[in-house]
Amino acid sequence: MGLIRAYLVAGGKYHDIDYARVELLKLLGEFEDVRVRVGEDYSDLEAIREADFLVTYTCDVRPTTEQAAALRDFVAGGKRWLALHGTNSVMEFVAGGVECPRDTSGFVQLLGSQFLAHPPIAPYKVTVSNPDHPLVAGIDSFEANDELYLCEYHGELESLLETRFTGQAAGFIEVDWPTDEPRLVMYINRVGDGEVLYCTLGHCRSKYDMRPVMDEYPITERGSWELPVFYELLRRGLRWAQRVD
Repeated sequence: MGLIRAYLVAGGKYHDIDYARVELLKLLGEFEDVRVRVGEDYSDLEAIREADFLVTYTCDVRPTTEQAAALRDFVAGGKRWLALHGTNSVMEFVAGGVECPRDTSGFVQLLGSQFLAHPPIAPYKVTVSNPDHPLVAGIDSFEANDELYLCEYHGELESLLETRFTGQAAGFIEVDWPTDEPRLVMYINRVGDGEVLYCTLGHCRSKYDMRPVMDEYPITERGSWELPVFYELLRRGLRWAQRVD
């Protein structure tokens, strides 16, 4: 196929970014034609523009207006972006809990969703909503012990995986979620000639990842990284990003 250039953004807060970065680099290393550059945010626009595809694992990493516009141009120009877990998060700790102010840069509209809250981590059922799509074909329903993302959606999204939830998201300002409707776990957002594939799975956290909220987090959380099906979804997503059939 020839050289394929990837750019991985792995950075942010409240998660074990080191763990996710290493796991994603190991998966990218399975593709002999792929060479990867890595950043903690979206500031290296030249490197992003030169990439053939983008992969992100972040939490509360907010692009500037200029960076958000460049990301839209990247996708709309015909490239693909595999966005994972907290990429769509904008969070502030305020009196009363975690607030997720609405992004105005166009970033979450490009992604197709904005994270607003999640209930306490507990197992939940993930079902396949489009079993004929190659990204999820042959995947059975599975149980994820992960953060169940409650989001505001933008655009015409193609749902691939979903779950259901009604109840409260304790600790968040937007605490009440009474409507029984699909909560998208993986979907495609088409923008111009390109596409974003978003997967909300992949929470991970360890000892020092909640600073300055607390000095030491008491447990290690690996979420869906403990599931073989998650790695299968990631491998399919990386092949999709490269346009490998």
